[in-house]
Amino acid sequence: MRLHRPVIGSVSLSLLTAAFLLVGPNQTFWRKGLEYFSGHLDKLVWLGLGLFCLLSAILVIVSVKYVIKPVLIALVLVAASASYYVNTFGVLIDREMIQNVALTTTSEAKHLFTPNLILHLVLFGLLPSLAIAFVRVRHRRFPAKFLYNTLTVFALLGGAALATFLNYSAFASTFRQHRDLIASLNPSAPVVAAFQFASREMEDRNLTPAPLGTDAAKGPLIAKAGKPVLTVFVVGETARAQNFGLNGYEKNTTPELAARGVFNFSNVSSCGTSTAVSVPCMFSNYPRRDYSERKAHSTENLTDVLTHAGVKVEWYDNDTGSMRVAERIPYEFLPATNDPRFCSGGECHDEILVDRLKRALPSVQSDTVIVLHQLGSHGPAYFERYPKDFERFQPACQTAQFADCERAEIVNAYDNTILYTDHVLSEIIDTLKGEDRLSTALFFVSDHGESLGENGLYLHAAPYFIAPSTQTHVPQVAWFSQSYQTAFGIDTSCLKSRASADLSHDNVFHTILGLMDVSTSVYSRELDAFAPCRGTGKTLASIGTRP
Repeated sequence: MRLHRPVIGSVSLSLLTAAFLLVGPNQTFWRKGLEYFSGHLDKLVWLGLGLFCLLSAILVIVSVKYVIKPVLIALVLVAASASYYVNTFGVLIDREMIQNVALTTTSEAKHLFTPNLILHLVLFGLLPSLAIAFVRVRHRRFPAKFLYNTLTVFALLGGAALATFLNYSAFASTFRQHRDLIASLNPSAPVVAAFQFASREMEDRNLTPAPLGTDAAKGPLIAKAGKPVLTVFVVGETARAQNFGLNGYEKNTTPELAARGVFNFSNVSSCGTSTAVSVPCMFSNYPRRDYSERKAHSTENLTDVLTHAGVKVEWYDNDTGSMRVAERIPYEFLPATNDPRFCSGGECHDEILVDRLKRALPSVQSDTVIVLHQLGSHGPAYFERYPKDFERFQPACQTAQFADCERAEIVNAYDNTILYTDHVLSEIIDTLKGEDRLSTALFFVSDHGESLGENGLYLHAAPYFIAPSTQTHVPQVAWFSQSYQTAFGIDTSCLKSRASADLSHDNVFHTILGLMDVSTSVYSRELDAFAPCRGTGKTLASIGTRP
């Protein structure tokens, strides 16, 4: 028995699909609209009509035989996928988010495939797609189709223009004040973001980085140190300052660091809200206001400047990669080792970094910077970021599906990741303390923070213009061996007095150069966070430094 397949015109199918896309996978858009147009529901209705006309016009344009079904199904599936994360975590899908998706590893992605996601995709993606695939689409002959579709498109565009004209001032002011409204609209936001990402990738594909800091040289402090100087630069992942015990958090999430006399800096801002932005930004010589991914890819970075000065640089990674920062230095991706002591399911606990550092230390015979890139507090599977021995804050959420946990359980699991980072950093310090033949320093700063349910937001990667401080306020600590303090004239009282200094990722490039006493024309003393407290604040290599 053959199933009866209903017949529908191509324009009618386009209009029905536009209506579904506007209503079904756009709960967050309408929730925001009700909030932002509060007291002016007529304006929201006009906005909905205008968007329906505009989306319908676009779909009618592509309602061509052999094209319409694949395009409609693709848009439905994109909208269904995006809407789950927008609705569940409060994220927005922009170019940076698409970049994060492209960089997501298989082991990371598995945490995002939850039963709720599958159910959402079935209801809002699979079933509508099957319905589109099942119906028979009726197309007019070409001359009549062209004329009819053209008239329909002009009528729809006229409707969109009318809605805009009658409500221009209301729309303009709302969009200006609440840019997140249109940024939450599906499927337009993810489709536009994907095109922006693809365009940027194609533009950057053949970029050759311009030389930077080729005049770099070591200064008098490091020359007189009497032993090789080693700085371990730990790039944290998703640690937020608000949950750092050293910053006065109500839970003691950093007991081991507190016992080791580290220097804590409580007022530090990130360059971005995602690893893909913050890591290359902090290694670049551009401040956040001037930074762009294209600039970072077209210019050498901190690792190159250090190399020009004769400093050996190595990178050991336990996260998703160096974001192209470490392309010209020795690099190891530690999860690839699948070391059973630390790794399971393609991911590793951060103590693998400590183990690799210990194995690297005997080969350090000259001035060196070792970068350790943490997996840290990366969500949503916080419970998998630490060994069970560190699950001290309980009950802790044991799933990546936040809907199955109370917010307090999610926060407990996250706090356990900070507790584990505290342990990892303390192990590194203890390891460096035992290296008498080296003058050692540790510098730690997180790439970005994390939202834990405040105002309905979870995770990170919010556009910077609307990002809450929980995603941009990051922890930073430093530690120096006694021999390093002596060689570099470190004034510990001065460092303590700068605990609340206004710092950011803008300072990282220059601070690391300062820690290694590297002089170059691209170094700025005023952006070196520790310069006032080193060598009485005056004894730096003199050539090529900016005042």
